[in-house]
Amino acid sequence: MTQDDLLYRFRLRVFAMAGELGNVRAACRAMGIHPSTYYRWKRQLDRYGPEILRPRERRPPRMANATSVLVEQRVVAFALGHPGFGPARIAAELAQPRWGGITLSTNGVWRVLRRHGLSTRAKRYGLVAGYAAPPQPQRPAPAPERHLDVDHAGQLVQLDCFCIGHLAGTKGTVCNTPPSTSPRPIPGPPCRSPAATPRRSGPAPWPAPWPPTWPSAAGSWSE
Repeated sequence: MTQDDLLYRFRLRVFAMAGELGNVRAACRAMGIHPSTYYRWKRQLDRYGPEILRPRERRPPRMANATSVLVEQRVVAFALGHPGFGPARIAAELAQPRWGGITLSTNGVWRVLRRHGLSTRAKRYGLVAGYAAPPQPQRPAPAPERHLDVDHAGQLVQLDCFCIGHLAGTKGTVCNTPPSTSPRPIPGPPCRSPAATPRRSGPAPWPAPWPPTWPSAAGSWSE
């Protein structure tokens, strides 16, 4: 149900309540309208019927000397095709036979452009050049790619320019040069070769127990 339907039912309810109470002023007071409004609706109701109580669509008045829609379209199209021309130049050009011989005053052209938001030269240039649209936001640069290279022997080779030793527990060294397998050579001292890295043959040494035992009879310390 639309707003117009609700208003139509309200007006019918006013007349129904006035008939039930038998008092127009009491019905108008209960419905919140003035008695003069009731009598105005009553005259229309008696002459045209109940359908006259429906809300009418209100349109702007169309004057006899108003510019036609076709002429307005011609003016807007010509203004966008020649955004540097003013209202006087546009009126003079449209009056020529090659543009249709449209007779329109300078003020008439300016009013047409004002209704369409093209009254100034900057607005016409902005619409033609596309400056009216907001600029697209700049996308941030992608983050640098990070990777971890592992050779077949299970040894870490490169991690963000850090050369790491064997997985057995040796401490890696920091350098500026990636291995020869990297496609991006960086100048700097070369990394330490994996072959030169000492490898433990047995379990990690543990510190001596504390406190140590006293020397034996042979004169040597024992753990």
